[in-house]
Amino acid sequence: MALLRSPVLNVMVKAAEKAAKGLVRDFGELEQLQVSVKGVGDFVSAADLRSEKIIRHELEKARPGYGFLMEESGYTEGTDGVHRWIVDPLDGTTNFLHGIPHFAISIALEREGEIIAGLIYNPVTDDRFYAEKGTGAFFNDRRMRVSARRKMEESVIATGIPHRGRGDHMAYIKQLAKVMSTTAGIRRNGAASLDLAWTAAGRVDGFWEEGLSPWDVAAGVLMVREAGGYVSGLDSRDPVISGNILASNEPLHYALLRLLQTQQKPAGDAAAADKQG
Repeated sequence: MALLRSPVLNVMVKAAEKAAKGLVRDFGELEQLQVSVKGVGDFVSAADLRSEKIIRHELEKARPGYGFLMEESGYTEGTDGVHRWIVDPLDGTTNFLHGIPHFAISIALEREGEIIAGLIYNPVTDDRFYAEKGTGAFFNDRRMRVSARRKMEESVIATGIPHRGRGDHMAYIKQLAKVMSTTAGIRRNGAASLDLAWTAAGRVDGFWEEGLSPWDVAAGVLMVREAGGYVSGLDSRDPVISGNILASNEPLHYALLRLLQTQQKPAGDAAAADKQG
């Protein structure tokens, strides 16, 4: 039997599925290379904006008064004063552009500064990951748990590589070299929200990246914690705010954090890592 989802998760799923229809259609057009006369960049921007418009309309209709933090349209304060939706209408734009079926819609609900619900949905594969504070994390209605691997040399770790013109490439290469020399492998999949969802599902044993935005990670942070994992910043700051994130299971977390922090300027205590759920 399908798991009964809460009303708020049903709202999120409905909004994501409605927006997903347009993304799947646009993705198919990109795959057939029918966008050359339009301009690929403009095409993808339009797909992003259409997805965000649909999601916003559905969420506003179901929960009027809630605020928004969205990748394309930014921050809108709600009359509710308590709740805020945090939305990435298309995470993994480069994959989308190149016909790689690994991208997602990410929706999180924040209440008084705390993420209480999250959904990450890949519309091409119909993979639906979701979580609510205190109730666990699920993949297509099956409960998720982070991996149980305890040894770094047996672990596969996902990461995000800084884009051209962004981030400290040399510092990242030093981090990468340390993790590569210690683990069974590195995966660079190109969508931070799905990297976090896959960490929650135990498909990868951990994930780190720097320079992310709240809409990239808000839903995934809750998901990993509700799946029994640990999430921290690479310094002492909240990873949703700082955009510098490490997520993994408990046995691997501090070992990974030590490796990555050797490439960081001193910025607090490794004890910033936390576990919830």
